[in-house]
Amino acid sequence: VIEEYTRPARLVENGRMVVKEPLSNLELLNFEGVGTLEAFNTDGLRTLLTTIPARQMREKTLRYPGHASRIQFLKDLGLFSSQTVETSTGKVVPRDLAATLLFEQWRCREGEADLTVMRVEVSGERAGQHVRYRYDLLDRYDPASGLSSMARTTGFMATAVARQLLAGRIKRKGVFAPEALGAEPELFHTIMSELAERGVVYRRTTPPEEGSRPSQ
Repeated sequence: VIEEYTRPARLVENGRMVVKEPLSNLELLNFEGVGTLEAFNTDGLRTLLTTIPARQMREKTLRYPGHASRIQFLKDLGLFSSQTVETSTGKVVPRDLAATLLFEQWRCREGEADLTVMRVEVSGERAGQHVRYRYDLLDRYDPASGLSSMARTTGFMATAVARQLLAGRIKRKGVFAPEALGAEPELFHTIMSELAERGVVYRRTTPPEEGSRPSQ
């Protein structure tokens, strides 16, 4: 988690990869069922930087408002530094100390309810027309199964893909980026349907254009 706040964030602007500070370009976004969250730059595009030929692309992490400023304060204090410092009781690596202290604060207790929020927005040209789509996900801890939302949204995706592989529907060989599967419509819809059967639902909408007034 600390790595997300310290690793330079790689984005795509005007068709070129650029590097931004993590936690930068903070904005507030509203999500149905959750409320207002803040979003800030993190280095999550990874293989998308080379597999998707987009002119503009960015990944942001969502947290409750105020989170980024608290994390930035810890960074400014030097608590995420990997450089050894001398103290009155001996040498210490600030990042190791911070991780040790924060782990207990951030550890998910048994039965503690978590939630997962995700939004994917894409716009571009299709058949000569400008199109814009949004996929929203809101998933919560399942008390019936005892599965956390993090386990559901990651584990169910992995098993859905594994079933497609076992069924022989994935024809690609060797190592490839996961987004390659999303580029195959049949695989995409099958996997999304499997997730929906387990309650992990990505809701697709057509959001209003930036700067336009929402329809009444």
